[in-house]
Amino acid sequence: MMPTILYVEDEVFLGKIVKETLESRGFAVVMEDDGAKVMQAFQKAQPAICVLDVMLPNKDGFTLAREIRQQHATVPILFLTAKTQTEDVVKGFGEGGNDYLRKPFSMEELIARINNLLQLTGQQQTEKAAADTIAIGQYQFNKPRQVLHFQQEERKLSYRESELLLYLFEHRNHIIERRDLLNAIWGNDSIFNSRNLDVYITKIRSYLKDDPALEILTIKGVGYRFVT
Repeated sequence: MMPTILYVEDEVFLGKIVKETLESRGFAVVMEDDGAKVMQAFQKAQPAICVLDVMLPNKDGFTLAREIRQQHATVPILFLTAKTQTEDVVKGFGEGGNDYLRKPFSMEELIARINNLLQLTGQQQTEKAAADTIAIGQYQFNKPRQVLHFQQEERKLSYRESELLLYLFEHRNHIIERRDLLNAIWGNDSIFNSRNLDVYITKIRSYLKDDPALEILTIKGVGYRFVT
């Protein structure tokens, strides 16, 4: 898929040139010329990067960057501006900008900066995904997404299933007392929660059944042991 750029520029002639050039390089471009319309366009387009002119009618680029950051913490933001004062540059970064390009600029430099920001964001997302993923035997468990992968299969877990699986894994190869497990996952060891635990243990066992090296042992009268 082509990366989508949200491009905000109120100079019509310049905007047309930039938009057509970016599209000729394989980008999809959503262009706005009025700051008041940008957030609606952002929500609809879900762009890979935002290129914002600073001086805009109704709402300036710095304000837009702040509002974008409230909705999306990581989308790259590149400012375009004729301003040259250092405090403007500092303000741009303070509002969540990732890069700053002064007007007039060459299209080659703009494209290079866009590609650089997209590459850095992609690397960060890859690194984050790797950090969020835990290898459990032959399975891959992504805790933030609550997803368990096995080969080409993907299973979405509930919040409680995810918490239970993570707790078992963190205490793997050790005996886990039933009371401790109930308090950690449910907050108390009531009879009702104890029955729920039995159901959830059965579910987790079924989810892990394709890897014979993984086993949840019941230690009668005590609790469980997750053998890996």
